Amino acid sequence: MNVLERLAATIQSRKGADPSSSWTAKLLSQGPEKAAEKFGEEAIEAVIEAVKGDRKHLTNEAADVLYHLLVMLTSRDVKLADVLAELERREGISGIDEKAAR
Repeated sequence: MNVLERLAATIQSRKGADPSSSWTAKLLSQGPEKAAEKFGEEAIEAVIEAVKGDRKHLTNEAADVLYHLLVMLTSRDVKLADVLAELERREGISGIDEKAAR
């Protein structure tokens, strides 16, 4: 199990937990819309750091993006394994061809 899988499992375990006991539980208790909003905020912060060229801050923001993506997925009962399976399905297919097939 890699770090993303462990993190996804931890986030899943926080679903339904006391919101005062965990930031993840608090986010999940506020619903999918709040999880999506937080993901968007973190994505924008990562874009800003990418434009600025600050590798350390971009690395930190990218970690925040991944965490908040997993929270958002969990809020909608989408499993990391399903996302990984979709990436595997696309592996080796031209991005242009894959997009045209949608």
